[in-house]
Amino acid sequence: MLLSDIFDLRSIKPNLESSSKIDAFKELVESIAVIHPELDRETMLAAIQGREQKLNTSVASGVAVPHGYYPGTGGIFGALGISPAGIEYDAPDHNPVHCLFLLIMGELSREQHLRVLNRVADLINSGGQELLRKAQTPEAIHDVLSHVH
Repeated sequence: MLLSDIFDLRSIKPNLESSSKIDAFKELVESIAVIHPELDRETMLAAIQGREQKLNTSVASGVAVPHGYYPGTGGIFGALGISPAGIEYDAPDHNPVHCLFLLIMGELSREQHLRVLNRVADLINSGGQELLRKAQTPEAIHDVLSHVH
């Protein structure tokens, strides 16, 4: 599975408008809801916020993977936001987050979820964060995601 399979072009935001973590969550959840109207916005947001309250989802300097489980659905739905200015995220390294990989997962997708997290780690460890931040369009970002195996 490629990251480009999870992140639809319509859910890739090269210039997040939000300046706060919660607003970024709302903006990214909205992009998933437009593509998947069967998923309730408030349920998705509650799942993301609930997980974030348990443990900060910053995974590397400048990168976060907010995620949550959505009851009664299968598969993984993703939205990717790039914030050129950075978002204060209360990250352990105290740095702002520039890349947010938001994931909504069905309850039966736990194993698949771990593979996606692995792919995100591979992307970041191979210098992909800089490529994502330099990309100016959803298509260019999607292209970067399509090269992570």
